[in-house]
Order: sequence, then structure tokens, then C-alpha cells
Amino acid sequence: MSSSTTEYQAPDVAAKAAEYHEETTDLMGEKMVLNMGPSHPATHGVLRLILELDGEIITKADPDIGFLHRGDEKIAENMHYNQFVPYTDRLDYLAPLANNVAYACAVEKLMGWELPPRGQALRVLCCELARISSHLLGVGVCAMDVGAMTVFLYTFTEREKIYNLCEQLTGARFTTSYTRVGGQLRDMPPGFEQAVRTFLDECDTTIDEVSKLLDKNKIFRDRMCDIGIISKEAAIAWGLTGPNLRASGATRDLRKDRPYLGYEKYDFDVIVADEGDCFARYQVRMEEIRQSIKICRQVLDTMPEGPVNLAEAKSMLPNKEKVLMSMEELIHHFIVATQGIDAPPGEVYFGAENPKGELGFYIHSTGGGVPHRLKIRSPSFCNLSPLSILLPGHMISDVPAVLGSLDFVMGECDR
Repeated sequence: MSSSTTEYQAPDVAAKAAEYHEETTDLMGEKMVLNMGPSHPATHGVLRLILELDGEIITKADPDIGFLHRGDEKIAENMHYNQFVPYTDRLDYLAPLANNVAYACAVEKLMGWELPPRGQALRVLCCELARISSHLLGVGVCAMDVGAMTVFLYTFTEREKIYNLCEQLTGARFTTSYTRVGGQLRDMPPGFEQAVRTFLDECDTTIDEVSKLLDKNKIFRDRMCDIGIISKEAAIAWGLTGPNLRASGATRDLRKDRPYLGYEKYDFDVIVADEGDCFARYQVRMEEIRQSIKICRQVLDTMPEGPVNLAEAKSMLPNKEKVLMSMEELIHHFIVATQGIDAPPGEVYFGAENPKGELGFYIHSTGGGVPHRLKIRSPSFCNLSPLSILLPGHMISDVPAVLGSLDFVMGECDR
């Protein structure tokens, strides 16, 4: 019995649907508007996304922000410079130490002050520990958003160790308020250096384990690769900074381009990727953790001796023991605490390379201890800007992956 094979050409459904839409005004279905957030675990805070859906496909996305607006900038204009330090903790509350440093550097630029070498090195150590902490949570939460629960437990455990170090150094775990304009609250306590070295060794091992779990994981790669692609030109046009910008191929890092706090003395690489997708942003953050570990080790190896605070005694609070024993020191303490720093008139801007990107402070001073105007350039606000053009065309299941890869914080975005 002879057999024969007949080939049939499958119809092009998409072409037929497009042809149908051209020939008739009758719609094949209705679009649906879906509110994602502001109370949603994948929005990483009080972010509301107004999504227009055609089935599972997003056709329009409008981010609605401002639910966490507290008027931080106006608050800063009504208090002394050092009184605003605790408010900076509440910006990117995943990296309070780095926020403190960025704000203090801006005021010190206005004053024309330069910290002693040990004070600068201690600040670099604080900033890099904050970067490790922030990226650990960013990677862990992003992985959990796309289904990798184990990674979150790995990274959160390491982040808890950083909180123990923060408590040892500053007396607080979360909102540290450690930095002062002109220095730090205190120097490193005994045993702190060895505790940091132990953590760095353990974190290095954990990051390698996380890479083994995710880098070649098919489910993770399918959820992240070729999703949420931001071109280099678009990233620059929208004002993206930090890992999100470098994952799109732009080599920009303020620690290299405009070194501050002696960053030019340390050997580290600026991590750049060309793909611009969610997976590239994950890879950049993973490598930046390794570079921060490298910087922390160099800081500890080359930590100079000497004071951590500025020698300008008239602008700094005196030693507490001397205040309790000397009338002159008590008067000095009273003047600094009530009148604040006597800043000169002028305008300054200082931008720091924070974990989320460039955190900048613009200060307009008319003299005295209170700024006339203060403006915060928050990287999370800029990093959320392209969502309206980034999300359309993706499926709704891609939204958690995109948001997790952008790694934003709404406290910093809304201010």
C-alpha cells in the first residue's frame, strides 16, 4: 500500500488579525485597565502602575508616584544643616550610610572643608558597605519576584551581617544617622576591622553561590533575558544613572569620573554591560558587589592613623566629657547646637555615586546655619521615568522582572 504526504501551510494569525482590523471598525475584544499597586509586593513600595491591557499584553503604562512624599526638601530649609542628617536616612532607606555621606559632602563643599585622611577612608568604607547591602537586597528581591526564593534567603542573611556591623559602628542598625557635617559621630570601635574582614570573606563566598544558582538557571534567564531592554541612547536621554545606566553600555561612575573622598587611590573596575535588559542589570549589580568587597579590603589595608573629624573646632561639637567639666566648652556646645554652622552665601551641587545611582544635593545658602533652598536629585525618580515607554509590548508577568531589575526605592523617589 503506497503512502503519500500532503503539506499544509498554517495561517498567519497575526497577519489575519491585522488585516481584519484594517477592514472593519468592529473590535475583536476590549482593552482592560488594571491598577498594579500601590499596595503590591512587586512594586517595591507605594508605586501605582496604571496598566492598559490587550489580553496579557501591556499597551499603555502610566506610573503614579507621590504616595510617600514628605516634603524633605522644604523640611531641610527650616532646620540646621546637621539636624537634617537623620532625614537623609529615610531617602534610600536601604543605604542610609551612603545618604549621610552624600549630604555631608555637599555641605562641606559649601563650607570649603576637607576631611582628614582617616575620616575620608572611614566614609568610603561606610559607602561601600551600604552599596553591598543595597545590591544584596536588590538582587535577592528581584530573584524572588521571578520565582527564585532561595536566593533571597542567601542575600538577606548576608545583609543581616552588615546590619550587625552598622550597629557596632553607629549604635543603630537601620537609620544610622552616623555622619556629621565635618566628620563622623565616632571612630571605629575595637574589633570592628576584623569583623568587617570576616564578613567580606563570607560575602565573597555567598555571591559565588548566588551566581551558581542564577547565572545558568533556565527559568531565571527566560524571565530576565531580552526583557525590559533600555538602549544606551534612551538611558542617557531619560537621565538614568548607576547600575541601570552602566547595564545599557554607558561607562559613567562618579567615583572614577569625579573622584571624591580619595576614591582615586583605590583600584576597582567600572562594571559595564551592553545588553541593557533585566539580566544585564542583575549581572552589573553582582559584579559591583565584588568590586565593593575589593574596595573595602583596600580601605582596611591602608587605613591611615589620625582624627576622623575636621580640625575646625569652632564648627564641631566639643567632646562630651569636656562639656560636662568646662564652662567654655559648655558655651561652645550651646552655640553650635542652637545656631548651627555659619555657612557662607553661595550655591553648590554635589553628586555621589550611590547604590541606586547619582544622589545629588543642591544647596543655595544666603548665610547662617539654615539653607535658603535645598534640592535633592534622587536617582530612583529618574530610573522610574522610562516606565511609560519601557513596559508597553511586554506581558503583565514581565512587570515584576522589570521593576525588580530597576531596583528603586520610593522613599527616595518621592522624597
